[in-house]
Amino acid sequence: MSDPVVPPTPPVPLDALLAREDLGLRRVAGPSGPGIVVHWAHTSEMADPYPYLLGGELLLSAGMHIPDGAGPGYFDAYVSRIVAAGGMALGFGLAPVHDTVPEALAAACELHGLPLLEVPPRTTFSGVARAVWQLMAQARLAELRRVTEAHQSLASAAARPNPVPAVLHQLSRRLGGRAVLFGPEGTELATAGRDQGAESGAALARLARVVRPADTGHPPAPAPGDGPGRPAPTSATDTLAGVRLTAYALGAGHGFVLGVAVPRSDSGDHAIASVAAVLLALLTGEQQSGTGAARSAALVRLLLGGEPQDVAPLLGGERWRVVHARPDAQAPDALAASALGAALGSALVDPAGGVVRVLVPAGREPQAPPGWTLGVSAAVAPQDWPAADTQAARALARARATRAPLVVHGTRPALDDLVAPADADAHARLLLAPVEGTPALVDTLRTWLSLHGSWDRTAVALAVHRNTVRQRIARCAALLETDLDDPDVRMELWFALRRT
Repeated sequence: MSDPVVPPTPPVPLDALLAREDLGLRRVAGPSGPGIVVHWAHTSEMADPYPYLLGGELLLSAGMHIPDGAGPGYFDAYVSRIVAAGGMALGFGLAPVHDTVPEALAAACELHGLPLLEVPPRTTFSGVARAVWQLMAQARLAELRRVTEAHQSLASAAARPNPVPAVLHQLSRRLGGRAVLFGPEGTELATAGRDQGAESGAALARLARVVRPADTGHPPAPAPGDGPGRPAPTSATDTLAGVRLTAYALGAGHGFVLGVAVPRSDSGDHAIASVAAVLLALLTGEQQSGTGAARSAALVRLLLGGEPQDVAPLLGGERWRVVHARPDAQAPDALAASALGAALGSALVDPAGGVVRVLVPAGREPQAPPGWTLGVSAAVAPQDWPAADTQAARALARARATRAPLVVHGTRPALDDLVAPADADAHARLLLAPVEGTPALVDTLRTWLSLHGSWDRTAVALAVHRNTVRQRIARCAALLETDLDDPDVRMELWFALRRT
């Protein structure tokens, strides 16, 4: 039986049954090793048990079917039929018919590679079957605990600042192998775990092509028997030199593939890898209010001279917030930026210069994911996106200086609302003319005033030494020929800086 039907429970190692002192089982013949497992126990006194076996059984018999004077030919035929049916081991009871295990039976089991166990008279077959089910229940409980703990660790990894490498690391650790994220072009975007060899790596890359959608520009490799128009499968498996290879397509047609290579395959591995595939599909997929085609059309219209307010409806919103985000640890990569966009509910993400900018519809209130610091603009119409970008940058600087996870730009009416914009702009240009040619001085003055003259917080916000801040502020005071300790002067400068 090449494909035995087995129950959805972990198998029981034969060595675990032999280790049960209450059973007193003893190996008489046949192979040994941790790889020999049984899926259930079955009792039969039929001379030909083949029609009654499904495969994977520990067959129990007291030898009542053995005729008087049975020779090696009988036992050879009997054992060969058990092996052909997929039986994993034979337990021979010493009572009530036989006092010892027939030598010809032991020789046949040795010849056909079937483990033969001696069942002592004090041990009933029902006791052996009960022990099998007890060990199965223990293994099932251990498997459920393992899968549950793996799911929890994968979910925690997905919430970290760089979630994709964290999820791959947890997956490789839980499976004891290697996990690889393949991009739409077939390149390895991220890996984790022990390398299983160059041949396994190449085979895993080929397997990833099998599940990659054809519309990514790199058609999937045809599986055996596939027709030319058959869609790519969502997963594929293979085995090479004892290494189990599996590829999972992520998302609906985006071309990302999760590849897993493990030196052994446990029953819970697929459940663990499937959850990782779902998380990675969310982290790498398009989380957006419109479709990819609509976003592409919006980009084309902007490049061809379209106005933002005319393009915005294609993106699914009328008012927007600009978010500037910075991770607390290392600089963000493209995958971390994509994951942040997914957390904020937008695929309009731009990672550049250590800061990730995200355009978020105003209906979604941004929340700072763990490990990120966010500055959020006011909700604005598309024509005001550049001003909102400046607001978000200032809010991020303030958030980093105050060590707050998120700062939102204020939206209440300000003093400059009482002055005509043209007059306010003219006054700002005239007042700041002495320093406007030095952007570093303008930025330092603006940050210093926004943080109420705190040298330390300004240094943190600008990523410079506090002495540098003092020197720049002193230079501003000299060029502006004013006293920056005067609150009226500070208010007027802040009014002017808000206009630039």
